Amino acid sequence: MKQVYRRYPNAVVFAMASIAMVYMVLIKGSKGPSWFDFSPSPFPWLSTSVDRKSDSAFTFNHISSHMDAARRQKALPHLERSYIGNSVSKTDKQKGDVNLEKLEAGLATARALIREATSKFNHTALEDADYVPQGDIYRNAYAFHRSHLLMESLFKIYVYEEGEPPIFHNGPCKNIYSMEGLFLSFMETDTKFRTLDPDKAHVYFLPFSVVMIIEYLFHPIIRDKAVLERTVVDYVRVVSNKYPFWNRSLGADHVMLSCHDWGPRATWYVKQLYFVAIRVLCNANTSEHFNPKKDASFPEINLETGDITGLVGGLSPSERTTLAFFAGRMHGRIRPLLFQHWKEKDKDLLVYETLPEGVSYHDMLKKSKYCICPSGHEVASPRIAEAIYAECVPVLISQHYVLPFSDVLNWESFSVQVSVTEIPQLKEILMGIPEEQYRRMQKRVKQVQRHFVVNSSPKRFDVFHMIIHSIWLRRLNVRISG
Repeated sequence: MKQVYRRYPNAVVFAMASIAMVYMVLIKGSKGPSWFDFSPSPFPWLSTSVDRKSDSAFTFNHISSHMDAARRQKALPHLERSYIGNSVSKTDKQKGDVNLEKLEAGLATARALIREATSKFNHTALEDADYVPQGDIYRNAYAFHRSHLLMESLFKIYVYEEGEPPIFHNGPCKNIYSMEGLFLSFMETDTKFRTLDPDKAHVYFLPFSVVMIIEYLFHPIIRDKAVLERTVVDYVRVVSNKYPFWNRSLGADHVMLSCHDWGPRATWYVKQLYFVAIRVLCNANTSEHFNPKKDASFPEINLETGDITGLVGGLSPSERTTLAFFAGRMHGRIRPLLFQHWKEKDKDLLVYETLPEGVSYHDMLKKSKYCICPSGHEVASPRIAEAIYAECVPVLISQHYVLPFSDVLNWESFSVQVSVTEIPQLKEILMGIPEEQYRRMQKRVKQVQRHFVVNSSPKRFDVFHMIIHSIWLRRLNVRISG
């Protein structure tokens, strides 16, 4: 791998950036909840105001019409982490402004069409040969479909080519961090969304893998986390000096993706990356500054062999003889409570730290009505996707977790959400769900499955496209002016 480390720029240089004519105007619509307000309102976005009621991941303040003072305060003063590219000629700048205006005009049209879709009540289903989103699993199926179609026709992502494997452009495609490597791989070979012309891009992807940084640069004995800082800081400096795009938006149209627990930590060292850019994270923890106004949550999927062979499918509801099931190690704050009350104590609600000999984990998922998905060290858990694959209704026990794709999906329609304080009553809660209601949820789990499936070559509406759609939505929520 090429060494690209350089000394930090001085404060004078960044002072120039702070007065640059770069601002974000976030879109306003008619009175109503924000896109990022996960309240029961249908397909909520393009808003003016929503009051924050708690630290819950389901209600958030609206985004103001300009970069709000708090974000600007956090993004701008850290002079030692600033990046200013090489000077741009007047002709190149004018060309860039024209290109940007064209891109923003297209996005403005998309916003108007989606806003129109959210305001109608009697929708005529949009034509689609593959799949028409319908039903209660969506906050607004019609608006989601309209948005997805617009994304497919308009959205372009530029992948920076700087950096060399294995740290860049590469990642693990097996086991618990598989989605990090798979997304990198799909993005590198994608022909629908990827553009090789940066002037035609709506978003710029930073193709570094936190998992690979840790694997190749992190010493297990010395444990110097500064390797994250050196790698990420230097990479942003390289692309911001070579291209005008980072400085034009302070990173607002740039995106990184990580499923590693240290994904959020890796972005901390570049304050614009942390507070302004789009971070797509498995570890979507609002208590650790995950910001759903600009960040996106995506699922942690454990692919032991690198694909989903044998993982998808399960028994019919009438053949599922186990009420609820969980097996996993004791770590974090929630699992000790789960084990305290339920570990090997009930014949219907089966909770194990170690499975009995001869018992298959995946077979248990496929014959259980409910699959318990408690957070561990981090809020995300691969058990959520495992439950959906096995057509088992997920029982979510977490705190401060923004669920994957929850700006589109209505999780309450196909999962059971239990607070930590309700763990002692877990069996009572599940036994109290009428059979008819369980069967409706189980049917919806089978329907939502397509949005979590990993295909060797991405297919419309699968997990790759859902991640792209999450990025698309966050790009729609910001307007950039040169």
